[in-house]
Amino acid sequence: MAQTKSKLSEVDPVWDRIIREGEEAISLEPLLGGLMHSCVLHHKSMEQALAFRVSMKLASGEMSEQLLREIADEAYAADVTIGQAARADLVAVFERDPACHRFLQPLMYFKGYQAIQAYRIGHWLWKQGRQDMAYFFQMRISETFGVDIHPACRVGKGIFLDHAHSIVFGETAVVGDNVSILHSVTLGGTGKEDEDRHPKIGDGVLIGAGAKVLGNITVGCCSRIAAGSVVLHDVPPESTVAGVPAKIVGKAGCSQPSVSMNQLLGGAD
Repeated sequence: MAQTKSKLSEVDPVWDRIIREGEEAISLEPLLGGLMHSCVLHHKSMEQALAFRVSMKLASGEMSEQLLREIADEAYAADVTIGQAARADLVAVFERDPACHRFLQPLMYFKGYQAIQAYRIGHWLWKQGRQDMAYFFQMRISETFGVDIHPACRVGKGIFLDHAHSIVFGETAVVGDNVSILHSVTLGGTGKEDEDRHPKIGDGVLIGAGAKVLGNITVGCCSRIAAGSVVLHDVPPESTVAGVPAKIVGKAGCSQPSVSMNQLLGGAD
C-alpha cells in the first residue's frame, strides 16, 4: 500500500491540474488568493487538500477543525481507495455536469462532491467500529450539505450528485460505480424492519430529480429512473421506469445513461 501511495504522489494528473487551476483562479481574482492557498496550493496532495476542505466544512462548536482534520488524515493514510474514489468522483462531475468547466470547481464549490467525500470518511470510521464518530459525521454532513447518507451505506466510485439537495441514502442501501443522482432523491425503506431494507443500485444508473426508490429492491445496471418516480419493485438492467408507482416504459435509450445524463423518455444517445 505504501508503494502505491508513493507512485500516486509522484504521478497525479488530477491534482496537478487542480494546482494549475488554483493558480489561474488567483490571477483572475486576486481576492481569492488566501482561500486558494489555504485550500489548494498549501497542500502537497489531493488527500491533504480534501482533509482540510472537509474538516473546515464540518467543523462546529461541537468538534474543532483540527480534530476533524486529524480524523480525515488518518482515513486517507489508512485506505488509499478513499483518495482514488475522490478522483473518480471529481472526473465524473467534470464529465457529466455542463456547469463544471474545471477540476477545481467540485473541490472548492460543489456541495455534492464535498458531501460524498465527507461520507467516505464517515464510512471508513464505521468500518473501523467507530460508530459514534461516524454518526457525528453523518449529522454534520446533513446539516452542512443537505445530504443524509448513513455511514453504513456502501457507495461506489465515479459518483455524481447533481445539485445534491435533500438526498437520502438509508443504512443498507448500496450504490454501484458511475452512478448519477439528481436532487431530492431518496433510497429508503418501507417499514420498521431492522434488516436489509434499502435499495441496491447497479453500476451506471441515472436517477432523476425527486425519485424515491423504496425497499430492498434491485435497480439493474445502466437503467434510468425518471424524475418524480416512486420505485417499489426491481428494475431490469438497461431499462427506463417512470410513474407513481414506477413502471417500465422502455429501454434505457443509451449504453451509459449515467454518463450521457439523457433524461428524455424514449430518447436515444
